[in-house]
Order: sequence, then structure tokens, then C-alpha cells
Amino acid sequence: MQELKNRIIAEGKNLGGGILKVDSLINHQVDPELMDLCGVELARHFAATGVTRILTAEISGIAPALMTAKHLRVPVVYARKTRPITMPNTVYLTVAPSHTKGNMVELIVSPEYLQANEKVLIIDDFLASGATILGLVRLAQAAGAEICGIGALIEKTFEGGREVLAYLNVPIIALVQITSLDDGMIEFSK
Repeated sequence: MQELKNRIIAEGKNLGGGILKVDSLINHQVDPELMDLCGVELARHFAATGVTRILTAEISGIAPALMTAKHLRVPVVYARKTRPITMPNTVYLTVAPSHTKGNMVELIVSPEYLQANEKVLIIDDFLASGATILGLVRLAQAAGAEICGIGALIEKTFEGGREVLAYLNVPIIALVQITSLDDGMIEFSK
């Protein structure tokens, strides 16, 4: 998606170690117009999958998931990283490594909002190693839901996440693919 690619070129920063800072448009400050365009594009790709619910991770996945859900007219559930007192005692819980935090984080979903009859589309900001998305897959599978697709704004192809998720045999769509962050550069797939 050219609009997203242009913004990454203009505002993205390669921090080294495989970290791409896109805080000005996705991860800290959110550009709602850009997210809406991304939501339209992701919704277009997944419209025929029969999705009934979108699942994402707190916090950076919420903006693209919400805008995709708006255009698919389905609800969004986001996996919390801490359990609020309002959540029931019995929950779906898994752990996943956080690339930017450098530790393991919990992903928690209430069974009230993720059920066996759902067709779940997973949306996140990044597809990198696939670890966070695999955590979301485990949550959906624990609920007995069916995964119908995976979407991401940005894929770092050099981290191999797409290959890790291939066993799911579902469509995997990334709006922008980055092939390298070596030598301070940001290289996109052609």
C-alpha cells in the first residue's frame, strides 16, 4: 500500500536490531486517516472470508484492527496484557515475547468475547517473527474459534513470521513488506 509505504519512508526510523520506529503514525500517535485507508485495504482482502470477529493484541494492534472492523462491520476483541478486575476468573491466557519490550507478555481474553462459533481474523501492526500472532492464534484455538486470516500493516520478511504461520493455511496479508533493516536502511519489497 503506497500511502503507508510513503509515510514509513518519511517518518519511520530504523533503530537497529530489527526495530522500526513508526511511533508517529501507528504505535504512539495514531493517524486516523492513514489507519482508515489501511482498514479499507485489509477489509477488501478479507471480505470474502466470512469473518465474524477481529482479534488483536493490546495496544498497537487496536488502531488497524478497529478500522478494519469498521469496514467489515464486525466487532474487535483485543487481548489484554494485564487482567482487569472486571474480567471473569476463567480466561483464555497465553504468553508471547515482546520484541520491543524484550520480555514475555501475557495475552488475556475473556471467554465472553471469543467463542467457538466465531470466524476470527487476526490483525496486528507488525508481522515479524510471528510470535505475537501465534499467541493470538492460541487464544482463538482455546476458544474453539476458526482462524480465517491474518493481516498486518507491516511485515518484516527477514524475521520469518509468514513461514511460521503457514501451517494455518489461511490468507496472510501485509500492506507493506520490509525485506531488510540492515545498515540503518529501510528496504522494501519490490
